[in-house]
Amino acid sequence: MSYSGDTKVGGPADLRQLPHLTITKLAVGPMDNNAYLLRCRATGEALLIDAAAEPDRILELIGEDGLARVVTTHRHQDHWQALAEIVGETGARTVAHPEDGEELPVSVDEPVVHGSRIPVGDSHLTVIHLRGHTPGSIALRYDDPEGHTHLFTGDSLFPGGVGRTWSDEDFRTLLGDVEERVFGVLADSTWVYPGHGRDTTLGAERPSLAEWRERGW
Repeated sequence: MSYSGDTKVGGPADLRQLPHLTITKLAVGPMDNNAYLLRCRATGEALLIDAAAEPDRILELIGEDGLARVVTTHRHQDHWQALAEIVGETGARTVAHPEDGEELPVSVDEPVVHGSRIPVGDSHLTVIHLRGHTPGSIALRYDDPEGHTHLFTGDSLFPGGVGRTWSDEDFRTLLGDVEERVFGVLADSTWVYPGHGRDTTLGAERPSLAEWRERGW
């Protein structure tokens, strides 16, 4: 079956098979968080994006092939409630931006900043720092050498707008980063995997940028 990205809490994970990576999306917890497991098809090395909740289900998803790293997209608790247990069970190294890392329940083994590269076996993710939802929010960019770009945005970009902010200044900062660092450099074919809910593409969202700017938050 083809990947849809339409997952529900308590329902099955959705698997996307790329030439060099597999991407598995699982919806967990009372806030419908998304956890994403990326595994290199050549080496078997795996990386988890946001150990959000329901550690037993995430550990079942990881399985016996293990986990090398857990990336936390930002410091809000709904994105790391399972982090300590996942790290304790798997021995995975933890990755986050230093401006949010001190709020996590475990220490950060590998601090990352804008432009950092995070390995996933023979592949890698590129860190995009998107300030505004939190000071250290990051998105993760995977450029498929045989296809389009895949972007994991945490709570910084969703279908219909950027993530929640708590001041006009933060909103302008976030929208500015999203326009410059995401829409300004990535193609419409880029697939967006958000921290909650369904997926989208940059092409589907790009026509609404002016409306988001006018609307504010």
